[in-house]
Amino acid sequence: MRRRDDFTLAVRRGRRAGRPTVVVHLLHRDEAPAADAPPLVGFIVARTVGNAVVRNTARRRLRHLTRPHLDRLPAGSLLVVRANPRAGKARPDELAADLESALDRLLRPASKGRR
Repeated sequence: MRRRDDFTLAVRRGRRAGRPTVVVHLLHRDEAPAADAPPLVGFIVARTVGNAVVRNTARRRLRHLTRPHLDRLPAGSLLVVRANPRAGKARPDELAADLESALDRLLRPASKGRR
């Protein structure tokens, strides 16, 4: 994902799941043209995560950790993974656990009411 409009749409209208190192936004597309399109994934890593080297390392780790989950995403959906400041110093296994936990929460069928 590269367009600002896609990021904005996913963050504002999508479902959100937060963890200590990442926040994940997922927007299902119900439109016919996007129904057979592959899911789009984008990453937001702000300066609060660290300097340029730390930010790029965090982005590469997140991209690598997201790849195995692409087949679980609905066709045409938009996924935005935003790194929290703790992501820069997080161990790879901690980052993987947070990302997987957030994705599991978003991909779980929505319940009718909260308990």
